[in-house]
Amino acid sequence: PMLQVLEEASRSIFVPMTVGGGIRSYTDPETGKTWDALEVASRYFRAGADKISIGSDSVTAAENYIASGMNKTGKTSIETISHVYGAQAVVISIDPKRVYLEKKEDCKNPNHIVVDLEERQAGPNGERFCWYQCTIKGGREARDICAVTVAKSAQALGAGEIMLNCIDMDGQCSGFDHALMQAVSNAVTIPVIASSGAGNEQHFTDVFSLTNVQAALAAGMFHRKEVAISDVKKHMSKNGIPSRTW
Repeated sequence: PMLQVLEEASRSIFVPMTVGGGIRSYTDPETGKTWDALEVASRYFRAGADKISIGSDSVTAAENYIASGMNKTGKTSIETISHVYGAQAVVISIDPKRVYLEKKEDCKNPNHIVVDLEERQAGPNGERFCWYQCTIKGGREARDICAVTVAKSAQALGAGEIMLNCIDMDGQCSGFDHALMQAVSNAVTIPVIASSGAGNEQHFTDVFSLTNVQAALAAGMFHRKEVAISDVKKHMSKNGIPSRTW
């Protein structure tokens, strides 16, 4: 069904389209035939996608990359797709959640990057520190690896872009998680897209002014027609932040 939607959309939509979900090895339960991640991605590209987004599989790839002493196998979905279609075609979607700390020293894993939180984003007990634990399977399973480590590993494996979500901010309409966005965008050289938390025009201007992200997205506020995309661009322009007009 997704392929049919993509094929129909690509006939009339002329902005770049990114498709995610199920970009990994797959075995048909009826026929027993197996497709690897590259074959799955290739089918999406032929249907009209410009980029594919990898979620859970990127966390697994990062875990294996770190465990191996940062040795590449050339077999991960990131590596195989990037090798054939280029890094610009591979987007990594990271879904982390905060693990609050009273002080930085409470984090015992040296691979976890601890960040300072703004007062307005402090934890439920006033915690001003946290690290961002990655999740997989739609946020249902937490892994012992932080968002910064996954982003850096994904870049090393050949990804060309990071879409950075935040489970704690999703749907809150209170603004992007600046601490997370800054930590990841400072750690990589590929573009980072801020996601989760936008509720008005100011939130876009803030995330571009206060962090090093290269793009920002929102869903709910546009779908509900609370804010027009044109109004976001106008607000950014008034604050000296340029954007494409198409």
